[in-house]
Amino acid sequence: MKTENPKNVLGTPLLLCCLFPKTGFYRNGFCHTGPEDIGTHIVCAQVTDEFLQFTKKRGNDLITPKPLWNFPGLKAGDKWCLCISRWIEAYEAGVAPPIILEATHEKALEYVSFEILKKYALK
Repeated sequence: MKTENPKNVLGTPLLLCCLFPKTGFYRNGFCHTGPEDIGTHIVCAQVTDEFLQFTKKRGNDLITPKPLWNFPGLKAGDKWCLCISRWIEAYEAGVAPPIILEATHEKALEYVSFEILKKYALK
């Protein structure tokens, strides 16, 4: 069960991340989270080729379509709700994709400072 009326890292209502492709743990376009979201998919990012290759090498191929799961595969420029742990790994490796603060769940602040998130804010 996802939290009701979640906020973003700015403290305002969480905005839609993306519907095409449909993202989020609940596949509703939002970076909602809840107890069953073990990966904590709360960072709304605009993925880059560099990030996609990085995460593929780490065992999470987001490029290849997976029709069985109704997953079209991602390409640079797509928006996607990333696991906070993978975003932090990418940040530490210097390949973190830009993020949409208004669509990134406030729970991200439990893992990384607002100052760091703000540096990666999509302009």
